[in-house]
Amino acid sequence: MRTLVLLAASCMVLAGQTARPSRPEIAAMEKALDQKFARFDLDRPIEVLGLTRGLYIDGFGVVFTAEINLSTGPGLSPFRPALSREDIARLREQKLKRLPQVRELMRDMLLAAAQSLDRLPPGEQIVLGVLLFSQPWEDASGLPRLIQMQARRDALLEVALQRQPRSVLAQVVRAREE
Repeated sequence: MRTLVLLAASCMVLAGQTARPSRPEIAAMEKALDQKFARFDLDRPIEVLGLTRGLYIDGFGVVFTAEINLSTGPGLSPFRPALSREDIARLREQKLKRLPQVRELMRDMLLAAAQSLDRLPPGEQIVLGVLLFSQPWEDASGLPRLIQMQARRDALLEVALQRQPRSVLAQVVRAREE
């Protein structure tokens, strides 16, 4: 009987240890997300300004945040104290063209996180919030300052493991922009 009680107690301890992702697992996912942003387009890279930070919230899930610049523009200097309207408009257009690609990249990141975070309970959320940087002189009209996407891990896994078509992501992932 004593052996049975010890076995049950050790199983409960092990179950508690596997019920949430560890800090090293979250740190590995942070690095992976930063690398995905940095390698998105080697010819015109996305500038990662704030390294991804993640944390686990017990009973809710994991939350990752990052800050990026969709496209870098020409810099200001003493030799070029102001940019032309054409330069500002061109930068805005580049960023607008990148938005759909970044949204798709974020969905891919959610799928990768669902597969990598083995100890995250299936019914808990994976949230990715990305702040989009812009200079004070930029025309940021039509550009969000924040893109947030979230979904339940189990629903993401269904797509990641190809049990559901990718088109299901439109119903599974909740997105908010502001």
